[in-house]
Amino acid sequence: MLSVIKEFKNLSPSELETVAGICHWHRYESGEDVVRYHDNSNSVFFILQGEIRVTYHSLSGHEVILCDLPAGELFGELTAIDGRARSATVVARTNTSLASMPAPDFLNLIYSNQNVAAAILSRLTGQVRRLTERIYDFSTLAVRSRIHAELLRLAKKQTTTPNMAIITSVPTHTDLANLVSTHREAVTRELNSLIKKNLIERKGHDLHILDVSALTKMVNDVRGSLE
Repeated sequence: MLSVIKEFKNLSPSELETVAGICHWHRYESGEDVVRYHDNSNSVFFILQGEIRVTYHSLSGHEVILCDLPAGELFGELTAIDGRARSATVVARTNTSLASMPAPDFLNLIYSNQNVAAAILSRLTGQVRRLTERIYDFSTLAVRSRIHAELLRLAKKQTTTPNMAIITSVPTHTDLANLVSTHREAVTRELNSLIKKNLIERKGHDLHILDVSALTKMVNDVRGSLE
């Protein structure tokens, strides 16, 4: 099962068996909390099946969605590395199977295996780059452009042709609003505008991006004018 984890793709079968031997195994139902903001657990979790959501709630109760993670990803590595309390809440979006590893074992794995260490470093630098981009967007882009940028991020994960993407199980308007720090009505208004421009099309639970190049140009034009 651990072979689905991207950071373990270069491990041999015997190495995977060793790692599995120090893991604990869990099942979570959809909507169930895995970890809570500021709790003192320190394990790293590996997503074997299903999907989780990482969120943060402000003092006023406003939810900010930091990211959704599918099978093959891991989470909780920051607390395992720096020993501080959890920086976010993690909830199972679907029925989910996880493996967990206590922080000391995770650190020993990093120190003892160069492939794992390189993969974790690559993961952390990728997170910094993505967060830098989001901070830039939140600080400089208007709401409609933040919505465009988020749709483009989702499209790039699931492009099916050079200029078309199908975003499966698209976030609800409320979820999309929480991803870009706005309100549901603004998302609904902008998606309807994009539909009228024939840039997107809603089909069931999926959202079809009909012209990825045009969406990319819209985002880059705004970002470029601000640089």
